[in-house]
Amino acid sequence: MAEEIIIANAEDKIYDSIVCYAPTMITTSGIWQGDNPLDYSLPLFIVQLTLVVVITRLLVFILKPIRQPRVIAEILGGVILGPSVLGRSSTFANTIFPQRSVMVLETMANIGLLYFLFLIGVEMDIAVLRRNSKKSLLIAMAGMILPCIIGSSFSVLLHDKSQNTKEGTFILFLGLALSVTSFPVLARILAELKLINSEIGRIAMSASLINDMLAWIVLAFAIAFTENKDMSLATLWVILSSIAFICVCFFVIRPLIERRISQTPEGESISEFNICLILTGVMISGFITDVIGTHSVFGAFVFGLIIPSGPLGLTLIERLEDFVSGLLLPLFFAISGLKTEISAIDSAATWGVLCVVIILACAGKVIGVVIVTLYYKMPFHEGLSLGLLMNAKGLVEIIVLNVGKDQKVLDEKSFAIMVIVAIGMTAVITPIVTIVYKPSRNFTPYKRRTVQKTKLDREFRVLVSIHTPKAVPTIISLLEASCPTKKSPICIYVLHLVELTGRASGMLIVHNMRKTGRPAMNRTQAQSDHIINAFENFEKSAGCVYVQPLTAISPYSTMHEDICVLAEEKRVALIIIPFHKQQTVDGGLETTNSSFRTINQNVLANAPCSVGILVDRGLTRSTMNQISHHVAVLFFGGPDDREALAYAWRMSEHANINLTVMRFLPGDTTIEGRKSNSGNDYSVLTVETERDREKQLDEEYVTEFRTKTGSDGSIVYIERIVNHGEETVGAIRSIDNSHDLFIVGRGQGTSSPLTAGLTDWSECPELGAIGDLLASSDFAMKASALVVQQYVGMGSGDPLITPDSPTVHYEPFNLDHSTHRQQPDFHSQQ
Repeated sequence: MAEEIIIANAEDKIYDSIVCYAPTMITTSGIWQGDNPLDYSLPLFIVQLTLVVVITRLLVFILKPIRQPRVIAEILGGVILGPSVLGRSSTFANTIFPQRSVMVLETMANIGLLYFLFLIGVEMDIAVLRRNSKKSLLIAMAGMILPCIIGSSFSVLLHDKSQNTKEGTFILFLGLALSVTSFPVLARILAELKLINSEIGRIAMSASLINDMLAWIVLAFAIAFTENKDMSLATLWVILSSIAFICVCFFVIRPLIERRISQTPEGESISEFNICLILTGVMISGFITDVIGTHSVFGAFVFGLIIPSGPLGLTLIERLEDFVSGLLLPLFFAISGLKTEISAIDSAATWGVLCVVIILACAGKVIGVVIVTLYYKMPFHEGLSLGLLMNAKGLVEIIVLNVGKDQKVLDEKSFAIMVIVAIGMTAVITPIVTIVYKPSRNFTPYKRRTVQKTKLDREFRVLVSIHTPKAVPTIISLLEASCPTKKSPICIYVLHLVELTGRASGMLIVHNMRKTGRPAMNRTQAQSDHIINAFENFEKSAGCVYVQPLTAISPYSTMHEDICVLAEEKRVALIIIPFHKQQTVDGGLETTNSSFRTINQNVLANAPCSVGILVDRGLTRSTMNQISHHVAVLFFGGPDDREALAYAWRMSEHANINLTVMRFLPGDTTIEGRKSNSGNDYSVLTVETERDREKQLDEEYVTEFRTKTGSDGSIVYIERIVNHGEETVGAIRSIDNSHDLFIVGRGQGTSSPLTAGLTDWSECPELGAIGDLLASSDFAMKASALVVQQYVGMGSGDPLITPDSPTVHYEPFNLDHSTHRQQPDFHSQQ
């Protein structure tokens, strides 16, 4: 059985615990043999790990509504399990976290920490420093200097004279803990705020990366100083050995890894042997840096930095991240919590010092960063937001504090104070930045949000969203038929939508159209390469077409935000999104992913411009590699139908496009008029007035279209008189099968007797009555269809309101009514 022996040295007031237990007490023989499982190390560790993960996840769920990063929940979870809350009960402390279990717990926690710091190094892109490198360096330095000065000022109040350590070393640790910015925590906060791809987000990430690297260098020096009380030859050897280790990693190990990975055949995944070599290298690097006198995580972090970006880095992240960050890393925060005793802050004066330290440390970083941003003529609110973001604390600071406590630089009170400072400074970031930073200030309103308002002698901007390469040929044919000319070139933003899996945060990747020659690292990359190559060839062959490919990696629940934000940023007139059903071999349509439908519905409800849903049944080139299409527009009236006619009008400018416009008119308006005018309800009168205004707009636009295209032999205009939905369906079915594309309006917010009854059996109400009919498997025609919704918002930045008609019962959308967060332009080719 385990036994604890307390050895006390009365003179120095130092207490040591020597824990003795039988080495065979790893696994229990079972409760039926009378054993207590918690007396054995493995069952006890399993209980501890389960408790830590459950409490951490519960806190993540509780803090999610107030948008707190996960690190807050992990630190708080450790504090709750420690002597400050649950640990105050001696029964709980001695049963669940007895002294004899600390060695196993700390060993596993440090292994998790080792691999987590390795993953941080892998995810860091050092190439980011080349962009805005001087600005980021100055911001990082300014964000470190003032907090260091503040920390040294308060060290006199926090330093215990009885501690067997120099005050200079104490100042070094305190200043480092206050000045550091946690790169992984900041990345999660920026992703939560949808700022990770904005200019301020990129500057913050670059500055925090520099800050983290400087922090590790300073920490290595600090450890060398604490382990050697005087600046001696041993300290110099520690520093020189660390520099030598870094040089060997970058100039010897990295080329060997690159050479090894280059031997992997194209299209094949990284071998298990190579993965095992890398994972073993992490342990060896940690061992070497621990032997030379710096912390083992420093070696793991540097080893992560030398992993080349590409298939190897992605494979390592996918295999390790969930296990390490979800299971092992919370153990490290639990250990930190077990060391945190808030009751050590035993006076009101100390609590007052704590509040002052939090306020002044935050203010110091903010002031330093704002000074640099004003020098670079950035807006004040951006500088303020950047300064607040640079206050993100978390893992790195907790590592610094743990090292300081293990080295007996920090006592119980100082350690508890700094842990609370880390929680307080990080917790206030997201709420304050949300209030201070309004990305919409960076945008000026633009008028050409619709195809109708985009003149035929102006640039036509289109955002195309693609899930799989299967939709690419039809979309390219549609864009080529949109008649790009020198007077009206088409600027196409191609957005490949990828579901976020196995990463901490979403991202938006801007691709270079030049081929790199590198093999695809996975299926997603292969699809992106296929899409990019197809549009690159289209750009070269079509002329007057400019393509910018991008990839958005985000959860399906927020993917529509990426589409809408990019559309707002690039000021596009039309978003084209694929229908959630794809054509099968027998010509029918089947659902590929139900999440695609939710994305489409959310885009329709939140888009800052017009939207077109493409029902793909094939729209390919004819012989001689030249397009030749027969397009039909079904016009019933309303803003969406006018937008559909505007797009078809643009396509009719193409020499090889034949256009048929079929306008449907009611046969008996008398009955309709009597129904509309019955009663004296003011709302009915308002609806009728609005309907008359829409009719007038329809007449004016159709008249303009017929006047300007009357002499064009490739355009046919037909009017059909119908009385109800059944006659409308019959008229549509009578159209000959030569047409390969139908363009129709969605008919949002309008009711018409011409479509009465068609919505009763709608499968996809988001397409509208006519669009749903054309996409139906019962419909005889096998032509593609583009269902268009015109933007009817009141102004730039306002969410789109799509009122549904009282007579049309749409299925409820799964909407996320979050504010559109626009981002500054990061696209080099405008």
